[in-house]
Amino acid sequence: MGALPSISVKDLATKLSQGTPLVLLDVREAYELNYAKLKDEWVTPLPLSQLARELTNALPPTMQDKNTEIVVMCHTGMRSAQVTAWLQQNGWTNVHNLTGGIDAYARLVDPTVGFY
Repeated sequence: MGALPSISVKDLATKLSQGTPLVLLDVREAYELNYAKLKDEWVTPLPLSQLARELTNALPPTMQDKNTEIVVMCHTGMRSAQVTAWLQQNGWTNVHNLTGGIDAYARLVDPTVGFY
């Protein structure tokens, strides 16, 4: 497998502002959402701990089509990279890791998102 497909926070912000249909999968744990988060209507929360336990059974119905555009995010991009690779290995074709995670989004796009 080659380089992991990724998307910059600025490109994600453009997609979100344009209403591009995608699943923004946030794999951070529930307590982390108290520190920094994007708009609820943009985000599908799925903690990595739950995904590790339930595997594909944990995935939301919006991800049943393996061609759906999916952007996976976490705090800094490490956990989301693991999930992006796992989704690819399981047949999802249009999945991207958010480079730098929500931390980069807060630093480069919208500081009101919060930091931790």
